[in-house]
Amino acid sequence: MARFRADESGVLAKPMIGTLISMLAIGGISMDIVRLERDRTHLQYTLDRAVLAAADLDQTLAPAAVVRDYMTKADLADYYSTPTAEITPTSKRVSASVDANFDTMWMKLANYDSPLPLKAAATAEEKIGNVEISLVLDVSGSMSGNNRLVNLKSAAKEFIQTMADNTEDGTLSISIIPYSTQVSMPAAFIDQLNAPTPGGAGEADYSYCLNFENSDFYTTALSTTQPYERTMHFTIWDGSREYRQHDQLVRRAVCASHAQNPERTAVLLEDDVQRLQDYIDDFRPSDNTSLDVGMKWGVALLDPSTRPVISNLTLGSDPLIAPSFADRPVSYTDTNTLKVVVLMTDGQNTEQYRIENGYRSGKSGVWYNPEEAVYSTYDQRNNRYYWHNAKRWSDHPYGAGRDRYYVCTYSSWYGCQSGYYANETGSAEELSFNALYAKSTLQYVYYMFNDWMNQSQAAYKWYYDVFGSAGTSVKDSRTKAICQAAKDQGIMVFTIGFEAPAAGKDVLLKCASSDSHYYDVKGLEIADAFASIASAIRQLRLTE
Repeated sequence: MARFRADESGVLAKPMIGTLISMLAIGGISMDIVRLERDRTHLQYTLDRAVLAAADLDQTLAPAAVVRDYMTKADLADYYSTPTAEITPTSKRVSASVDANFDTMWMKLANYDSPLPLKAAATAEEKIGNVEISLVLDVSGSMSGNNRLVNLKSAAKEFIQTMADNTEDGTLSISIIPYSTQVSMPAAFIDQLNAPTPGGAGEADYSYCLNFENSDFYTTALSTTQPYERTMHFTIWDGSREYRQHDQLVRRAVCASHAQNPERTAVLLEDDVQRLQDYIDDFRPSDNTSLDVGMKWGVALLDPSTRPVISNLTLGSDPLIAPSFADRPVSYTDTNTLKVVVLMTDGQNTEQYRIENGYRSGKSGVWYNPEEAVYSTYDQRNNRYYWHNAKRWSDHPYGAGRDRYYVCTYSSWYGCQSGYYANETGSAEELSFNALYAKSTLQYVYYMFNDWMNQSQAAYKWYYDVFGSAGTSVKDSRTKAICQAAKDQGIMVFTIGFEAPAAGKDVLLKCASSDSHYYDVKGLEIADAFASIASAIRQLRLTE
């Protein structure tokens, strides 16, 4: 008995058996909990995807059918319950939830027979809230090829209709900025900026474009106090040297005239679908391509700095902009408003022109007699005037005296062969540079001085020295700068390369908010690009 009492073998057997059973029980419970979390995660993920698909405004199936289909394909049909849906013409909200029981396995061995709760819930909403859009559209000369302008018109008009159909009244504003060499803005807009008329006070306003400096492309803002240089009304493209009367503005001006080209004046913050579509229908292609200038204006019309200008344009009995948009562009911190730029081109940046400072103000040395439509140019070195109708010199411009002179109607290598005598009539006025180039082409002015000046001197003084230009590389840098400034402010930038060359595509790709915001299209594919952008603007998101 003493030996048996002293023997310790087998003393720990029972405690070990109890410990092992406890470990198995705890491990089993843990496995049940892991299985519960696995199934809950799978269920939640499936519900999220189901309600997202059901809330899509383009979804034609009923929300219940969509959710059931997702649950069935995920082998979760047993957990299905009918979702709730709130649907309006501009929004769709779908909620689905599961409140079920999860049968345990190991917990039952621990004499716990009650099932665990298995719950999941998801809500998705697609809606279009407040949207501010700038459509920056290329209407340069190359758009006339391959039906590009025709296809653009159709696609852009459909885009406007889609956006209007999917937004509530007063939530959508669209600005359309057609650009070629320059962008022409409404006179009432430019007049609120510090952009004096070329030539100074008293000079006629012919054009409403701005010559932006490099620094202007590094900010989305547009100042109402900073001085801006206004573009003069002039053209470098008309090469005709035929005599013309000085009674109308030159055609194909660098900055399109409101009177001659009303379809080139940007439309600001508009929601009238018919007006916007009619405006697009009137587009006509001409001249060069300035993506940088178009983008600058498109972004500025989304920047809160222009709100005071926009607000002033909503006043009066016949306001330029609807009073409901007086508080736009809204602040960037307004999370209920989406700001979007769509930049489209079929080309790449080309030359942009401006009149140099020495030819922007003051008198030109060119006199004009409106009664007789006669130009006289002044030779300062010899203090005399050349009459371009009679091809003769005088001590005064035509119309400042009463000379009798001979008008040659036919000349040859041997001189004047026939003509007639005429009396000087009318009156002469010295033109300012602003008035001269608004109604006379650069080439024509050069040809007049070439009548009596050395050809080389005339070419440089009265043509090459008159204007300057910004080339492709400078304008590409400007475009990338203003695009980056826009993205830094949270503006969503979509770009469309419409049969564009490689260099243009490269700028557009870098300009877009991401690679997926860039579209490279041909022909009728441009309609698909605009449709895709319209769909992307819809803010589809999980809200709970």
